[in-house]
Amino acid sequence: MSKSKPRRSGHSGNTRAATRNNSNLRQPERAFLVGLDYRPKRSAKGSKGTLTAGAQAARDFSVDASAEAKAARIPEFTAEESLAELHTLAMSAGAEIVGEFLQRRDKPDPATLIGKGKLEEIKGAAASVSADLILFDHDLSPSQQRNIEREVNARVIDRTQLILDIFARHARTREGQLQVEAAQLEYMLPRLAGRGIEMSQLGGGIGTRGPGETQLETDRRKIYRRIRHVKQQLENVRRIRSQQRQRRESVPVATVALVGYTNAGKSTLFNALTKSDVVASSRMFATLDPTLRSVDLPSRRKVLLSDTVGFIRDLPHTLVSAFRATLEEVQRASLVLQVSDVNNPLSAEQDAQVELVLKELEAETKPRLRVFNKVDLLPAVKRDALRDDATAVHVSAAKRIGLSTLLDRIDHLLEEDPLSRVHLRVPQKEGKMLAMLEARSRIYSRQYKDGLVELEAEAPESLVRKMKRWVVK
Repeated sequence: MSKSKPRRSGHSGNTRAATRNNSNLRQPERAFLVGLDYRPKRSAKGSKGTLTAGAQAARDFSVDASAEAKAARIPEFTAEESLAELHTLAMSAGAEIVGEFLQRRDKPDPATLIGKGKLEEIKGAAASVSADLILFDHDLSPSQQRNIEREVNARVIDRTQLILDIFARHARTREGQLQVEAAQLEYMLPRLAGRGIEMSQLGGGIGTRGPGETQLETDRRKIYRRIRHVKQQLENVRRIRSQQRQRRESVPVATVALVGYTNAGKSTLFNALTKSDVVASSRMFATLDPTLRSVDLPSRRKVLLSDTVGFIRDLPHTLVSAFRATLEEVQRASLVLQVSDVNNPLSAEQDAQVELVLKELEAETKPRLRVFNKVDLLPAVKRDALRDDATAVHVSAAKRIGLSTLLDRIDHLLEEDPLSRVHLRVPQKEGKMLAMLEARSRIYSRQYKDGLVELEAEAPESLVRKMKRWVVK
């Protein structure tokens, strides 16, 4: 069973040709999407949807929002939902979507993934809408990609390559660019074979015999050399990050990491809490480069808030490896804020995928606070029914709803530099210490007697140690 939905542009052929001939305008590439729905025969009953890539693993993890969610089976992405996500990814990469094709079959074809007959259908449908490239919502092996390109006479890109391209477009810092390049090189290496006859074998005629190395071997050697160079630079980045982290950890300032599915609103929440202007966009993977900013909690303690790259279903392993230096902020964080888009009908499926990535990072046991974002987009009845608890807070980062509750909950959950209630008698001449106490503690009472300031305050342990000679036992 399959369905094809070609989408023709509303512009006339002459208008399109004139636009393409204008060298000052860059026309978006026309992409034709191909989704796959595998339905292996199984005895389990009552499961929702069908299994897509990576979905079986997601069944084993549950969302920590409630006891009911832990006991329930997490729903999976259906093939239609997965194809819709590919549509969003392609738009984020700057493509114009001109058609879709969804095939259902029991198992993948080892040579072409979808079978030769369906490949002919896709070839015709893509040609009818003048598609520049065909995007598969599945990872293709090097041989499958070559076989499909040979049949359809068009450029073929799989899901991993599309995500890598989006990452390459959004990387701004040198570190981010290195991380993306490392992932792209690892992806490219097994796909060199067959890219032109000059890579396939040595010449056999007079004047064509080389020194014993094919062009393919030369290209592989160059890529291996480049991979080693990039990984060495990334190791330097990792070492510098480790040194910076050690300096931070020498001061009792906790780190709180924002994690969540891409486009859950992490950067908007980061800006709202830190009063920063990090790029926040509705496009997927708008944030690649890690950012740290300080936040003042209600107790006057300071914490460092870390904004991280968004997760996604079947996040390519090469990307997880390349961004490990960045994602170490999650591993070392004192508290993880898992941000979810409460307005998204697929939030449960997305949260299950976040669990998978956290497990791969060995951070699934970290203290965690669930932050359900975008409550302003819910109908009033649903919004009024929401209730915060010890493990979950409902907010709207864009409308600044619920942020004070969120800061209070973070303050309560952090164990670093614990708070204690103290009675102090500080000489009035100690202006610097009094100013520090005013800035970093909650003062409940204050009296002036005989050149002394007598105070009742709640202060972090690090500050109490500095004031210990004036603490009244």
